Amino acid sequence: MTDWNPDLSRSDRPRYLAIADLLAADIERGHLTEGDRLPPQRRLASRLGIDFTTVARGYVEAQKRGLVHSRVGQGTFVRAAPRTGRGLRETPIYGVDLSMNLPPEPNDPALIERMQAGLSEVARDLVPLLRYQGFGGSQLDKVAASIWLGRRGLIPVQERIFIAPGAHPALLGIFGALAKAGDTILSEAITYPGIRSIAAQLGLNLVGLPMDEQGIHPDALTDACKRLNPRALYLNPTLQNPTTLTIPVGRRTDIAEVARRLRLPIVEDDAYGFIPPHAPAPFAAIAPDITWHVAGLAKCIGAGLRAAYVVAPNAKAGWPFAAAVRAATVMASPLTVALATRWIEDGTADAILHFIRGEMGARQRLAAEVLPIGSYTADPLSFNLWVALPPAWTRSAFVGHMRSTGIGVVASDAFTTDGNPPEAVRVCLGGPADRALVRGALEYMAHALDGSPEMALTFL
Repeated sequence: MTDWNPDLSRSDRPRYLAIADLLAADIERGHLTEGDRLPPQRRLASRLGIDFTTVARGYVEAQKRGLVHSRVGQGTFVRAAPRTGRGLRETPIYGVDLSMNLPPEPNDPALIERMQAGLSEVARDLVPLLRYQGFGGSQLDKVAASIWLGRRGLIPVQERIFIAPGAHPALLGIFGALAKAGDTILSEAITYPGIRSIAAQLGLNLVGLPMDEQGIHPDALTDACKRLNPRALYLNPTLQNPTTLTIPVGRRTDIAEVARRLRLPIVEDDAYGFIPPHAPAPFAAIAPDITWHVAGLAKCIGAGLRAAYVVAPNAKAGWPFAAAVRAATVMASPLTVALATRWIEDGTADAILHFIRGEMGARQRLAAEVLPIGSYTADPLSFNLWVALPPAWTRSAFVGHMRSTGIGVVASDAFTTDGNPPEAVRVCLGGPADRALVRGALEYMAHALDGSPEMALTFL
């Protein structure tokens, strides 16, 4: 282990940034070399006479710059940082949107090699994949979609299956087919931000329904239908973003009975439905005649694919949907759809899903180990935590405090439908951050939850 002892008095920057700056300088000068192990965070904090979370934040900043990498149970090590004409490169080649609820990224070399092999196989017949193609997917791609949907207990005929360029365009097309400007659609009171954007774009009134620990209540749905004459009900029923709630099968059945009686279409955004190994049956299995099922691949395989499998209630209902999405997007990318098909056929998609489940389980166990008991809500496999903040914190202050940690923290304003957001945040544990970075961010977060904004700022 390297006896690294930075002199913070050499910098007038906040202490956590000074740690990263001095680390970069010592690597540049050759005082630290690739593979050197840095002092444990608590030991360095004690040596420098500063708070542990300041050192933790400094190590996180150094990792974001590509200066170090961490190994769980082993420590933090200097890495070989690529150089440019201006010295060490501080930003990655590819950006990431931390406002999204991201799955963990595969880091197993064997799995990555398998993914690359599938991509190489698809590239062997590249030219036809660069052509315009009819909307909805080829027969081969629909067979793969059927195989994948079968993991959720769905066996629709191919005429009801459409392949769209991601869940968001699919939802835009569905609501464009079901409603017109000025109409009302229903959702959970705390819901996926994308549906708020879609409703605004289409000029629809989005009304949130009250929720309990099992989701929206059937009586509230009945009352809203009588008062508002809605055109559809949107639900994100499994590992709901952001609350991580899963509607149990009994409640799903009750909701479906109300919707069928009132002839209300259900739009089921099953983004996370593949994550639990034994998730409740989807609405499309309980009430297939009134349900639009959207099975996006972003959360269970990878967001960059931009593909989603849509199951319409019947083939005829799919015609205006297909026309709406084609007018907006022309088609899903044949190249990425072909890659999804290949991965489903050769088992790579299942291997990615298995990795995501295992990694999220490990990260949720980290959260349970590090964070104060009762300070958040989560599912053992959810990508995020839903954190009701203690009275000392406002959501904006907490988001600002966590901004440099490398994990995504989003205020409740993005999720609420009634304009009265609670003091709460969604904390995403996925994305490019590795497990060690997540642990550091959670330890920093635990310190904040136990104190106040004023105390947290003392040690910057």
